[in-house]
Amino acid sequence: MYRQMKKVDLFPILFAALLLVTMTGCQPTVYLMPTPEALTSGKHDPFSTNLEAEFGNRNHVAYATNRLPVGSDDNRKYLTLFDNKLRLGVARVRIGGENDSWEALRVVSTTGEREGGIPLTLEKAVELAVVPGGPRSDELSPEAQAFFDLLNDAIDRSIVPDLTLYVHGANNNFYRASAQASQFRHFTGNNSVVMVYAWPSAESILRYAVDVENAKKTVPVFARLLELLAEHSKARYIHILAYSAGPQILSPALAHLRRQHEGEDIQQLKDRLRLGEIYYAAPDVDFKVFFEDMATYIDLPEHVTLALNPNDSVLAFSAYHHGVSRAGRPDDIELTEEETRWVLDATRHLPFDVIWVEPELMPGMKKGAHDFWYSHPWVSTDILIQFLSQARPADRGLEVYENENQARVWYFPPDYPERITPVIERLQAEDAENGPGGGSAKSAR
Repeated sequence: MYRQMKKVDLFPILFAALLLVTMTGCQPTVYLMPTPEALTSGKHDPFSTNLEAEFGNRNHVAYATNRLPVGSDDNRKYLTLFDNKLRLGVARVRIGGENDSWEALRVVSTTGEREGGIPLTLEKAVELAVVPGGPRSDELSPEAQAFFDLLNDAIDRSIVPDLTLYVHGANNNFYRASAQASQFRHFTGNNSVVMVYAWPSAESILRYAVDVENAKKTVPVFARLLELLAEHSKARYIHILAYSAGPQILSPALAHLRRQHEGEDIQQLKDRLRLGEIYYAAPDVDFKVFFEDMATYIDLPEHVTLALNPNDSVLAFSAYHHGVSRAGRPDDIELTEEETRWVLDATRHLPFDVIWVEPELMPGMKKGAHDFWYSHPWVSTDILIQFLSQARPADRGLEVYENENQARVWYFPPDYPERITPVIERLQAEDAENGPGGGSAKSAR
């Protein structure tokens, strides 16, 4: 009888533990991405400009998620299941070991030298507020207001008064998404406020179809977040970096917002939303649909960038799954003549750039690379410069390829590393004169 009672009592605990393991996923350790090319010479130390920061090997990023949670509010775990509520909080990520010194981390973060991988560990996720789904309310709960007070305080103390929102790809858990956002913040010298949007990926390549479905259901939830950030944050601009399957959420969400406010004056809407740089890194989204969406919302953000590797092996698999090419590995035969002309004109006359990440021209890049935005030091450098200064490709040291009948595309020239120092020095001088992002943000395309 005693054994039977113990078995019954332990069952809910064991079941909950099993659910936690299976639904929160177990993925490989994330290691700190290679030091961006701009920092490897040791001439540029982003940490030296943030004099008020208390540096250490622990980093904080804000988060928003529509995953179902388990555990206490001050140590949340998030499942792979979809929820129509928005949960807001702060994630603490440790870079390196428990006892690693800040000075040692600073050295490896400002040079190209490393003896081994530097692990990133999600120590805690503290959930601060829940925004209900359903009909929209213009009033924030006290908890949600407290979250935005914290976010705005971080923006006030930041050298760059913008917010960078990172939207992860498929086959990701909450830990991996938080770690990727954290390393982006780290290499800005903690000069940028970063938020990760953790949507309910099923965290397995074998369940990719589930990710596609959850991404589709997440679109209106994410659009709601963008409106909340516009209404309640102090960010000068809201920049968004969407990677891989993340654009399956971002692209239709932007089109959704534009259609939702179709009758509103476009300049007033643009001023209210304050969307800055929209960056699609290896986007796993239907090629044709991607440009249909962009034609709808292109007048909202300051700029849109599409970065692609034409040999992307992950997107080759995705194209096979969907039956159509992906925006990050496009096949222009799928477009009509009229659509093709629109795309060509967009690269020349609209706030839209295509960056052709060509492995043959970039030392150390694998031919089929999908993760190039953080795995290759040249690309990560370019993204950091773009987001911090809102500089256009020519101002960032990229070269252009164009002829009369083709799209204008940008690429990394072989001497890119030698171009970086003069580029940064010039942009820093412009920022000193006009404020962060104030110089080359509006420079000629």
